[in-house]
Parts: sequence; structure tokens; C-alpha cells
Amino acid sequence: MTEIVTERLGLRRFVETDRQAVVDIHRDPETNRYNPHPPDTATTLVMFDSWLEHWATFGYGYLAVRERGRPAATDGSDVIGMTGVRNREFRGEKVLNLAYRFRPSAWGKGYAAEAARAAVEWAEREMSAVPVLISVSVTNTPSLRVVEKLGFREYVEEEYEGAVSRHFRR
Repeated sequence: MTEIVTERLGLRRFVETDRQAVVDIHRDPETNRYNPHPPDTATTLVMFDSWLEHWATFGYGYLAVRERGRPAATDGSDVIGMTGVRNREFRGEKVLNLAYRFRPSAWGKGYAAEAARAAVEWAEREMSAVPVLISVSVTNTPSLRVVEKLGFREYVEEEYEGAVSRHFRR
């Protein structure tokens, strides 16, 4: 996977200097409104390390999202969010887990749908034999709207990581 460019966004592989941006995004109380068990800093750092490891192993994974046309920062402070797919096993099946999360300052601009659509299109083009799955808390109305915009269909509903979630597939 190389950089993905959309109309308004640049999506690229995470690098070490993005670490603090990921912590800031994942620890923000607003981004965890629907998360019954928000990650602490240590957990977020472990997640970030696993994302870097996934990239090293498979050559694709979660991506840093930046607004196009803005100067690149060497410290990751230009990262407004993340999206992408990575390997996951769900009910005994290999799937590509779609994820996205953005700074609250980036909300309401359609960035989640734009970035996630680009990641899904890449996955369906490059790894068409592996289904893309996304899991969303049933209370997370904004994410449910994004899932609908992306054309996912409901697959199953169950308790997942402490909340009732809907799992969708394309």
C-alpha cells in the first residue's frame, strides 16, 4: 500500500512520529463517548505498536489521515485521524477490520466517510477475497451513518468489548 489521496485528504502509513497524535486522538474523551472501556495511554501505545508491526508484517494497515494542502508536520501534529484495514479473525473467518477515528475538530466535515471509503476501495481492489468488516456500537449514531454511506450491510449484532455492537460487511 502506498499513500492514498482523496479529494481533500492524504492517507499514509503511520510512522513513529505519529505516536503522540494517536494518543491524543484515542485518549480524547469526546472520541470515546460510545466506548465503555476507553483506552488509557499505555493501552493506546500498545495499539500503536501493533499497528506498526502489522505494517511491517503485511505491508498494509491503519493509516494516518491528513488534510491535503496543509503543511506536513515532522511531529505528527498534522494528523487529524486514522482509518484503514488490518487483519482480524471474526467468528473463525479471516476478515479485514475497518476502523476510523478522528479528532473532534475534524468532525462534521465528511472526513470519516471519505477516508474510510478510500481504505475500503483499496481493500476490495487489492484483497478482494477477504471481506471487510466494521463493528459499531448500536448507540454510536454518527458511525452508523458513516457505515450506511459506505454501503455496508448488517451482518450480526452481539455484545462486543462491553457494548452491544452491530457488525457490518460489504
